[in-house]
Amino acid sequence: MGEAQKYVWEGAIPVQIHLHESEVASHPPPPPALVMAPRIGYLPLLLPLIKPHFSSTLPPAGLDTLWFDYKGLPLKWYIPTGVLFDLLCPEPERPWNLTVHFRGYPSNLLTPCEGEDSVKWNFINSLKEADYISNGNCKNVMNMSQSDQLELWRAVMNANLESYLRASAKLRLGMIDDDFAPNKNLSSQKSLKTTGEADTAVQMKTEKIPVRLYLRSVGEDFEDLEDLPEIYSWDKISYINRPVQIPREEGKCFTLHDALKSLLPEYFGDKSLSNVESCRVEGEDEPTVSSEDLGSDNRAEEGSEASSKPEEPSCRTRTDAEIQLVRVQGIEPKLEIPFSWVVNNLKNPEHYLHVCLCIKVVN
Repeated sequence: MGEAQKYVWEGAIPVQIHLHESEVASHPPPPPALVMAPRIGYLPLLLPLIKPHFSSTLPPAGLDTLWFDYKGLPLKWYIPTGVLFDLLCPEPERPWNLTVHFRGYPSNLLTPCEGEDSVKWNFINSLKEADYISNGNCKNVMNMSQSDQLELWRAVMNANLESYLRASAKLRLGMIDDDFAPNKNLSSQKSLKTTGEADTAVQMKTEKIPVRLYLRSVGEDFEDLEDLPEIYSWDKISYINRPVQIPREEGKCFTLHDALKSLLPEYFGDKSLSNVESCRVEGEDEPTVSSEDLGSDNRAEEGSEASSKPEEPSCRTRTDAEIQLVRVQGIEPKLEIPFSWVVNNLKNPEHYLHVCLCIKVVN
């Protein structure tokens, strides 16, 4: 396992959790709960840690349906905790102050959540999606036994990378080739060329990477991240669920910047991205994951989340757009970094790479 991957799995966010004032049934109000929330985890999984802290002050009646908000914004429970933090706190807030609710679930804004079972189902469904994008079908995940799926899920819950690697070994969703890794055996590449084998097979090899991009498009001018406008509605976030295809060309490194251009061709004016190609990002030859392939998709149930569908790119390029912030797993990688390294080391356990991006667009 790589050091970066190990740091990702050990990463946690200090969270200070306040009980909403409408649910306080004691005087004085309870102090906030302080917990370390794993970046790869999900907020509902914090229930065993925080419910005992607030149980003596909660009203006796009502259903215990846990949900959180940040500055009044209900938080989507199926987005990994680290992604929520990177997205909503461009200037990292430590500890992260959240409000917890045990009543009044906003079902008009959030997909219903029935505790750990819902989170587990969402994780497995995302794993199926990733399998479909990478391999064209979901057989690797569908053929896993229930015990194997449970072992995989427990490894995620416990942030146990070694256990996770053992459980996921049966999936063909492992590392992708990284021709620019420091320890790459260059001599083996040279030997391939001297054998007379055609290089076309290497050059034409492509890999499709499942990516979830969370895009904030900001029209105002700002100098520092702390000057970014706060997000009060999920309508301000474009949620783009789209694969990135890595071309394998001899001597060329496909960078993070190249990946962002392929995801958002309408924002990047480039001769290599013609208007015709830009309009075909969701073309006929791209695999799409349907409900028949995966079973039901919880995001489809959430009618209010317009951004859960892949956004149709505009055919008009925006050369006036400027990337202000790219954050993956809490870090801000340089755009020149090989994309294969980013995927191999910074993807989440469900094999999606989550990227938070802020673009300034001059009107």
